[in-house]
Amino acid sequence: MVPNPTTGWERLQDVFYRKRAEYSMMWVDDIDLSEFIVVGAPYGGAIALVRDTSRPMAYRGPEGRQKMILIYSNSGQLILNIPWDKGSIRGVGWSEQEQLIIVVEDGTVRVYNDFQGGFSQFSLGKEAEDHTVSECRFWGTGFVAKLGNGRFISVTKLDEPRPRMLAELNPAAVELHGWTIMSPSQTLSRHIEVLVGVNSTISMIDSIESQDRFLQEGPFSHIAVSPNGALLALYTTYGKLYVISADFQKKYSEYDAGTLDSPTQVMWCANDCAAVAWESEIRLVGPGGGSLSFYYESRIALIGEPDGIRIVSNEKCEFLTRVADIVVDMFRIGSTAPSAILLDAVEQLEFKSPKADDNIQLIRPNLTEAVDACVKAASYEPEPYWQKRLLKAALLGKSVLELYSSDEFVEMCEILRVLNAVRYYEVGILISYEEFIRLTPERLIDRLLSRQKFLLALRLSGYLGLATDKIYVRWACNKIKSSSGDDDNAICKTIVNRLKPIASISYDEIARTAYDEGRTNLATLLLNYEPQAGRQVPLLLDMEEDEIALVKAVESGDPDLIYYVLLHLKGKYSLAQFFRLVNDKPVASAVVEQLARNDGPELLKDFYYQDDRRADSALVIYRESLLLDDIQDREDKIKLGMKIFQDGKDAYPEAKAMEEHAKLYDLQVTYEKDYKQTFIGLTVAETIKKLLKIGQSSKASKMKSEFKVPDKMYVFLKDGTFPVAKKS
Repeated sequence: MVPNPTTGWERLQDVFYRKRAEYSMMWVDDIDLSEFIVVGAPYGGAIALVRDTSRPMAYRGPEGRQKMILIYSNSGQLILNIPWDKGSIRGVGWSEQEQLIIVVEDGTVRVYNDFQGGFSQFSLGKEAEDHTVSECRFWGTGFVAKLGNGRFISVTKLDEPRPRMLAELNPAAVELHGWTIMSPSQTLSRHIEVLVGVNSTISMIDSIESQDRFLQEGPFSHIAVSPNGALLALYTTYGKLYVISADFQKKYSEYDAGTLDSPTQVMWCANDCAAVAWESEIRLVGPGGGSLSFYYESRIALIGEPDGIRIVSNEKCEFLTRVADIVVDMFRIGSTAPSAILLDAVEQLEFKSPKADDNIQLIRPNLTEAVDACVKAASYEPEPYWQKRLLKAALLGKSVLELYSSDEFVEMCEILRVLNAVRYYEVGILISYEEFIRLTPERLIDRLLSRQKFLLALRLSGYLGLATDKIYVRWACNKIKSSSGDDDNAICKTIVNRLKPIASISYDEIARTAYDEGRTNLATLLLNYEPQAGRQVPLLLDMEEDEIALVKAVESGDPDLIYYVLLHLKGKYSLAQFFRLVNDKPVASAVVEQLARNDGPELLKDFYYQDDRRADSALVIYRESLLLDDIQDREDKIKLGMKIFQDGKDAYPEAKAMEEHAKLYDLQVTYEKDYKQTFIGLTVAETIKKLLKIGQSSKASKMKSEFKVPDKMYVFLKDGTFPVAKKS
């Protein structure tokens, strides 16, 4: 049976809205949404259910009393069941990366990064602990928590959480009502802002100040910001809905709901109209004050999306959105739009009617426009039958055109195939074309990997021309986590055999997963297959396989990597242990020697001493002595260097030179005391010359003998000329 393209269309003023049932819910347990807080991840992501402790619930025995956080797909298939015993939950939300965020009453925040139960945790600080958290509002990369004392704390980055207290409300704000946030992408300042219903007005709070917006229509129990940040929907405690500009300068509409019952949710359906939901009713309110109602037999939960609203009930998951004008032109009865005529031409062609050619000729001047419209309309159609019909119409039109680029047509075909694959009930990602463009293909693949849909992710990545390395890596990591009782060698063999054909695969992340799971032996086995030492070494150091890490670094020939390992080991071990570790590795020893030269004489002396290089050690001490100003310290250093030479069994040529320097130094110290002249630091020749100059010929002659100064040199120092040999 051919589906009717206008099924579910409802008119609101001069536009149409479509509510389409996407899935019949396949709840594993007997789920009653009236007992839960329901929160959905953006871009058609997973749905989290948390017990609503403020509402009565049916007794289901001792097991039903255990607190759980349930994560389902949009089709109602259970993805993850998280036991919870960490305190009263005050906030549940999702990030754009499909991370589940749980905020506890005492300010503890848990961020679940995947659907395997792994999480990171941080605290909102002492003030949150002292005053407790009462409510939270979330956006793509962070959230704002309201404390019991009326203050607000913001966290703008979940990967680098830095809780920041926002400004205080005006002391006159004695009565607080509804509140919401404007995310950085919705504000002109590009910083988070909080809108709070205070008395009869609204206050805007940021990190610096609190500003009164001077409204009189309140109190406002619900405040909603349109996705583009241009409009506000304000619902009062006495049942009126106001739509105003986000700068509070213009009022667009006023709507009387006709009831004093407080709604459960108020949000925007894209940027087009406001949606007000009660327990079993949704009412769309248009910009001119018109309304459109949908009724249900059980409680419903709304999940806002950039282009519409997801509606989750006990029985089904639906999507409510405005019908695009281009689609209305296509399927409206009696439409004369070129795209509608082109679509009709396809039907006539199938019946081999000559009217098909008449249709083409009728719209020939607008044929390019009609083809583009059919391609674009296909992106809005959730039904594969009409996607194919529209693309077939576009194919017919472009076959007639002489010049037409097929790039957009081909791209749309590829994207629609991907969207239909992930919308399938076994996957349950209810994502539209517009959301896919915003989310990006790479992040959609990440969502499939979180659900362990590795084969589908691999096929879609290949279809879209994306890199597949991370899919294999995530598969291997999951294999390790799910095979805790299996033999390490068998697991390593399975992973390596599967990944061997992919030359670009890196094993360091896989090995780190094994290490994090407490399987050090498996991590070591996997690291042997990592071709890049720079990826092996850091994990080996974390695993405390220090000697293996040093060997790998040396084998790599990368001096920076060797330095990195040696600096790590030097800080970890005593000097004796450190030198023993590098002693039998010539390359490492050479690097350590250079490191010691840069680090100072003490480390260099210790290195030479440990390596039994006495001459080098003594020479370091000797050079160090030359830099000392204190006479006694210099003398002690020289004697220490001489002692190191004397203790050795071998004869060192340097020992004689150091001995003569010590003798020279002793004489120079004596001469300085006796003659009150500067001698220390002079050479033998300079010392003799100075003695001769001050009239100490006998002392100069004695030095000539002791240091075996040649006669010619002595004459030159004495007279300033070399003696010339007589001619025979």
